[in-house]
Amino acid sequence: MSADATTYRLPDAGAVINDLPKVSLHDHLDGGLRPATIVELADSSGVALPTTDADALGQWFADQSNSGSLVEYLKTFDVTTSVMQTAPQLHRVAKEFVEDLVADGVVYGEIRWAPEQHLQGGLTLDQTVEAVQAGIEEAVDAAGGTIRVGQLVTAMRHADRAQEIAELAVRHRDRGVVGFDIAGAEAGFPPANHRAAFDWLATQLFPVTVHAGEADGLDSIRSALVDGRALRLGHGVRIFEDIALSDAGDGSTLATLGEVASWVRDREVPLEVAPSSNLQTGAIAAWGDELADHPFDVLYQLGFRVTVNTDNRLMSNTSLSKELALLAGTFGYDLDDLAAFQINAALGSFLPLEDREEIIATITAGHQEA
Repeated sequence: MSADATTYRLPDAGAVINDLPKVSLHDHLDGGLRPATIVELADSSGVALPTTDADALGQWFADQSNSGSLVEYLKTFDVTTSVMQTAPQLHRVAKEFVEDLVADGVVYGEIRWAPEQHLQGGLTLDQTVEAVQAGIEEAVDAAGGTIRVGQLVTAMRHADRAQEIAELAVRHRDRGVVGFDIAGAEAGFPPANHRAAFDWLATQLFPVTVHAGEADGLDSIRSALVDGRALRLGHGVRIFEDIALSDAGDGSTLATLGEVASWVRDREVPLEVAPSSNLQTGAIAAWGDELADHPFDVLYQLGFRVTVNTDNRLMSNTSLSKELALLAGTFGYDLDDLAAFQINAALGSFLPLEDREEIIATITAGHQEA
């Protein structure tokens, strides 16, 4: 099993979404392995799996991830990281990861992953980054320049290595790494815990995105913005807690934004929204358990810079095309809406301005031709 081979169209047999140029900002390396690859790598390295049938293993990941809890969801990564502990393993996983992005029409992708979780085979932090970069470059070269890819080096928020990982990211800023992130269990581990690392990154003028507003609320988002100086919010959907909706009296709805929501919208801080993942982890449980309950559409209509992402393609059994199709089917989006989401993502990417403009031109041309 590799990339999702399903053809996704806009409602009423419209444009093929798979063929549209896309930007992926929130996509975890250890959440995007092919089940068949996990089986092969586990066999060669003596790792026990729930099943050695690739299709059944893929279903196991999806079932385990539908718990409604981020903590339980994260446990599935113990399996994937166990087969990502050597340079050849990391190289292969990164290469296939990019190949699957190419197959899904992605023209720019940022791959986030935590090097500190891949040291059990004796690699140094720098060697892990180099192995992933080699795999990325092999796939990019094979794609003939149809995709660009950057690494987002991530520190685990429950650990105490943020400064070390920040320095690692900056060391590789001219060798594939485009930004820094913190990830892992959000509640109880605020960005403020890593304020010193974020302060140092600011002195290095190095861009930061922070997981916030997924398993914790407004305080986590505020800390990401203030302590983390986040240029983007990983998920960020619980910003909706700072928005009050009321009947305006004329049949329309009035939205009142609090201070945090106003800051995020008015400063056009991108939200890296992953709809299917948000349902699985219970990130939108306060508002419902169906995609129609997701605040994505309200945020979009209010002018927030929403972007569409997969988070973990394996755990959510998804692709970027599938996420876009689900949103279009639920909220009635058309081609212009899908283009807006991709342009939002391009604008929020950690690329130089000229490169962002090139990607936007590619997106615009691709959607006009659809």
